[in-house]
Amino acid sequence: MAHDTPHHDRILIVDFGSQVTQLIARRVRESGVYCEIHPYTKAGAVLAAGFAPRGIILSGGPASVTENASPRAPQEAFDAGVPIFGICYGEQTIAAQLGGGVEPGQTREFGRADVEITAESALFEGLWEKGRRYPVWMSHGDKVTALPQGFHAIAVSHGAPFAAIADEGRRIYGVQFHPEVVHTPDGAALLRNFTHRIAGCSGDWTMASYRAEAIAKIRAQVGSGRVICGLSGGVDSAVAAVLIHEAIGDQLTCVFVDHGLMRAGEAEEVVRLFKDHYNIPLIHAAEETRFLSALDGKTDPEDKRKTIGALFIDVFEDKAKSIGGANFLAQGTLYPDVIESVSFDGAMTIKSHHNVGGLPERMRMQLVEPLRELFKDEVRALGRELGLPEAFVGRHPFPGPGLAIRVPGAVSKDKLDLLRQADAIYLDEIRRAGLYDQIWQAFAVLLPVRSVGVMGDGRTYDHVLALRAVTSTDGMTADFFPFSMDFLGRAATRIINEVKGVNRVVYDVTSKPPGTIEWE
Repeated sequence: MAHDTPHHDRILIVDFGSQVTQLIARRVRESGVYCEIHPYTKAGAVLAAGFAPRGIILSGGPASVTENASPRAPQEAFDAGVPIFGICYGEQTIAAQLGGGVEPGQTREFGRADVEITAESALFEGLWEKGRRYPVWMSHGDKVTALPQGFHAIAVSHGAPFAAIADEGRRIYGVQFHPEVVHTPDGAALLRNFTHRIAGCSGDWTMASYRAEAIAKIRAQVGSGRVICGLSGGVDSAVAAVLIHEAIGDQLTCVFVDHGLMRAGEAEEVVRLFKDHYNIPLIHAAEETRFLSALDGKTDPEDKRKTIGALFIDVFEDKAKSIGGANFLAQGTLYPDVIESVSFDGAMTIKSHHNVGGLPERMRMQLVEPLRELFKDEVRALGRELGLPEAFVGRHPFPGPGLAIRVPGAVSKDKLDLLRQADAIYLDEIRRAGLYDQIWQAFAVLLPVRSVGVMGDGRTYDHVLALRAVTSTDGMTADFFPFSMDFLGRAATRIINEVKGVNRVVYDVTSKPPGTIEWE
């Protein structure tokens, strides 16, 4: 992780393994303050290397402070002399490390609870008043039973006598609840009190400032070298390409591998945007025949994915050689990928699901990853800042293997064309109903099933099409979108009337888990 970004105000988030640690970073960044997440095993080294935060937040975590081998905050955090805010496990480890007491709770608190404010504090200033009760989200088994010297309770709850604690002199605070989750109504404001009022952050981190800093960083890294960037048609690679082009101009060449597995009109849209609108050097590799013949007869989902991935790399390599090679490979890696790939035992495990997995070693190129500090919504904001069209920036995620995994079983050009047509009608109806931006991902799946139908006076025996639409914040979990029956009826009627070869439409109401978002 780069620490050379010239942010003056920054917050360090020490991660103890909570499932919602990323949400802390999201809230802090939403308030205009740059922050980074580092596991407790590495946070001390990050501080020693000169990260210099204005404040430190200790996250929650699944362990119990009462066990000997459980995680601890690095001593460097307490030695840094900056304000500290412990959340849940973070509060408990503060108490344990500074001389207080923590015991397994007789009554565990999970879910909604009320805290009563028992003392004035900088943490609550302008937000929560002494003597009043406020709803919060609790999730803890252990509880603090004795405070370290210098601390006092500033809030209590039914199950926690020290629901919030403070040492105003040392500016160290702890809360037993989770302010980062939406279930704590004033949580974002509470975090803002810590970052802005207590830690003194100005909140001036914007996408405009990120853009300027990223451009300077790309220029410094690349120098006079050549960069090659694979375009997928998705938001991440497009934003990365436009940003890099702004930094180094024609030293960048984009390669768009058109494998014939894109949605209707998508390949044309990518080429038009990059060649015509941005005038970015683009190699359009029209490889539909090559991909479809490699997929011929393959029915296993993993087999299909691997075939597409390997061929993608071959084509990409061929095209890189055709421009005389490059020193750098650009990727649209995002911050969640970076966080997930840093495991707690100190080992680096990079996820292998990137389209260009395995490419860097073979091609001996250095990586340029200008989005690796951003979350998905921040990438969209940067795209808008760079002037990318809204239709491009706001588009739903699309899988690397494309429509091949939306045709369960064997893939053929006929099936893909049929699916493209049906999918376009479905998305058109979603846009007409004004629902596109409320949905994380929506698509059609052509099932390997035929059913009997009646059209006019004749009997048909045609394909079944499944419609899928989900809501999600990060793709990790998802719920099906609750369309009205009117909408589903309208979409189904249009698809059956306009797409020759489909005579039945069904809607998928599976959530993730237990299902996945895609069918394969």
